[in-house]
Amino acid sequence: MFKTSPASLLKPIAVKWRSWWTQQTPNRQDRFAFMAPLAAVILFMAAITTAFWYLRYEELDREQEVISRDVEYAQQRMRLRLLDKQEQVMRLARDIIDGGTNKKTFNAEAKAVLIQSLEMASLTWVDPMLRVQGTYTSPSSNTTLALAPGQTIAHSETMRTFQLARELQQPVYSHPVLEKNPTQTAYAFLQLHVPLYNRGKFEGVIIAEYSMEGMLRFAVPTEVSDRYAVSLRDASNLVLAGQADTAKPKVTEVLPWLFRTNEYEVPITPVGYDLALHAQAYRTSSGLVGNGVFWLVVALSAITAWMLIGTWQHTKRRVQVQQALVAETNFRRAMENSILTGMRAMDLKGRITYVNAAFCQMTGWSEEELVGRLPPFPYWPDEDRETLEQKLAQELKGETTSSGFQVRVKRRNDQVFDARLYVSPLIDALGQQTGWMTSMTDITEPNRVREQLSAAHDRFTTVLEGLDASVSVAPLGSKELLFANKLYRQWFASTTQGHLNLVTQAGQPRSLPESEAAGDDAQDQDDALMGLPTEGMTESKAENAEIYLPELGKWLEVRSRYLNWVDGRLAQMVIASDITARRQAEEQALVQAERAQSASRLITMGEMASSVAHELNQPLTAISNYCSGMVSRIKANNLSEEDLLKALEKTAHQAQRAGQIIQRIRSFVKRSEPNRTQADVATMVAEAVELAGIEMRRRQVRLSQVMAARLPAVHADPILIEQVLVNLMRNAAESIDIAQRPLTRRDVELKVLPRKEEEQDVIEFSVTDSGRGLPPEVMEHLFEAFFSTKSEGMGIGLNLCRSIVESHQGRMKAENIYNAEEITGCRFSFWIPVR
Repeated sequence: MFKTSPASLLKPIAVKWRSWWTQQTPNRQDRFAFMAPLAAVILFMAAITTAFWYLRYEELDREQEVISRDVEYAQQRMRLRLLDKQEQVMRLARDIIDGGTNKKTFNAEAKAVLIQSLEMASLTWVDPMLRVQGTYTSPSSNTTLALAPGQTIAHSETMRTFQLARELQQPVYSHPVLEKNPTQTAYAFLQLHVPLYNRGKFEGVIIAEYSMEGMLRFAVPTEVSDRYAVSLRDASNLVLAGQADTAKPKVTEVLPWLFRTNEYEVPITPVGYDLALHAQAYRTSSGLVGNGVFWLVVALSAITAWMLIGTWQHTKRRVQVQQALVAETNFRRAMENSILTGMRAMDLKGRITYVNAAFCQMTGWSEEELVGRLPPFPYWPDEDRETLEQKLAQELKGETTSSGFQVRVKRRNDQVFDARLYVSPLIDALGQQTGWMTSMTDITEPNRVREQLSAAHDRFTTVLEGLDASVSVAPLGSKELLFANKLYRQWFASTTQGHLNLVTQAGQPRSLPESEAAGDDAQDQDDALMGLPTEGMTESKAENAEIYLPELGKWLEVRSRYLNWVDGRLAQMVIASDITARRQAEEQALVQAERAQSASRLITMGEMASSVAHELNQPLTAISNYCSGMVSRIKANNLSEEDLLKALEKTAHQAQRAGQIIQRIRSFVKRSEPNRTQADVATMVAEAVELAGIEMRRRQVRLSQVMAARLPAVHADPILIEQVLVNLMRNAAESIDIAQRPLTRRDVELKVLPRKEEEQDVIEFSVTDSGRGLPPEVMEHLFEAFFSTKSEGMGIGLNLCRSIVESHQGRMKAENIYNAEEITGCRFSFWIPVR
């Protein structure tokens, strides 16, 4: 079995043939001359082959008409004979129904029928229970119904046909059956079942069994069976009797027209399409191969083909010689016409003897107009004629340089262009000089590009010189300064020291080999080609850093990247921008932010002054009471040492309590530098709750806390985070007080839980109140500076809180809490990352 298809095997051959054919016949005329004899041979052979095939198929068509007529005649004879035997069996059935035939006389009458019907193998009388009542078998047959009276028939096809005849109440033929008998020989038969109905009552059937061999021998006419290979076949083309045709070649499955045989097949009635008569013609004619005229024509065709092939080979050799000559000529002409350089040949006197197509295209003059001309030539500008005559004289004397010389050339339309001429002596095949060969190149466009490049360089240098940033480029591993703009030279002069200092302080040290670190100072000069754009520039990701240079007293933002310089060396470009003003503004803004945070805490404590006074009043009142009591009892001489000790301990406890409150307030409002450390979340929350609890107790608001266990520490400023929490809890208590909620609904909930936000671990703080919430128009401007819903508010509290949270890389938001459509409170939440 092939692993590759025929198409894949033929493809390389076709490619090689196409390549060879293209090489042999490069143009259409050669291909026609090359193919004409070959086409004549192919057409002649095709005509002869077609004529023989046509005659052969005409003969086969005539034979097909004859065989179809003979087979239909034989089928008609067989049909009439079957109908005649069916009528005999039906007469025997009527005799049985009428009582003229019984079990004793059945065998005699069946024998008489079988003697007249040689193709019939047996006659059997079966009752409705498929029991044999009587049977007679031909001595020369191998019937399957050779059963004794009283036995039951169990053959499947017989039982199926028996049931069908009983249902249809008319004679029925069975399917042809091919099976082996006890002697292991193939036996094919066909059964006819004639039902016995007596006044509508089914009393059995008469089974007539036909032998296929007998039907073929006695029913097919002798003149048909002698001329054809006749056989009986079933619906699946299985040969039941007769001769089978030989196997056809495999190629007929793909090309059925290649091997055609005369055969014909027709179904046999009244059996139906289950049985067909098939006939195939014997080969009686000698055919074309045995015909003398055929061989004569073949011989003449071979001679003609040989002569045509000889003519084809001669034509092929002639075409090859012509192709070689044409190829050589075309090659030389293509070389002359394909080059863009104009070529001009002159003899020793200065007369033009040859010009190529490029020279004519440059000057606008044709070859006929230039060849044979003496100087002055028509393409010389009038104003340059004297100069060109001098150069021509030098050219004729051989006084020219290998680098050529530049001249101006005038076209026919009076346009002038720049050209460069190169002159060399023209030597013939004998080694003698016959003239001078001049090549001319149009350099107008290169001159224009050079001028544009120079102008672009000037513009580029002007832009870099006017930048308010220092730009410098130096190669890696060298102290040479490739480029430095004006600002760099003002700051660092024209040396690489400033470049190296910027790179080093920005955290990007350059590797300098010791052999080159002590390079010549003479190379520390600006490159003459500085700033020229280069192709294939390779850039890496820019590195930014902010550094301070004490010698300049400036803050600089340094950006660097690597690139390929014009000479291919890897260099580093450093751009330094003066950001001193920006850094001063940032420092001033930071100071102002610290002042605003400190002022906000002072404002918060000022707003909580009455609450703090109330909170301090309790321990102070207790201290006063304890002291008054002790004074009274001492005066009454009614104070023991033990009672005095207890009273002093209680007085000290109340004084410590008042001191703690004052210390907490003092640490909260005092101004300090920002200090971000690993802060404990529980400690921050406890400090904030203790401060905010003073205000909540004054407003009779309950505070509930939900805080997860084992919370990780956060990198934050504890005082600032406490300021945010105190502000949010005070606002929550104030919102509940303004809403005038009853005591049962005056609750504030503080939740501190860990969660994931933007793919990082964060700690979320949320403060939920039971106030009236925030209207939509307030929610839009809630965190804007100087926006407040309080008549005495300054509008910096929430804005400052959000600034503090965002400075810790966190986020803050507010949302209303709904119960159906009713607002039942408000929730402020913010989160800060753990790391």
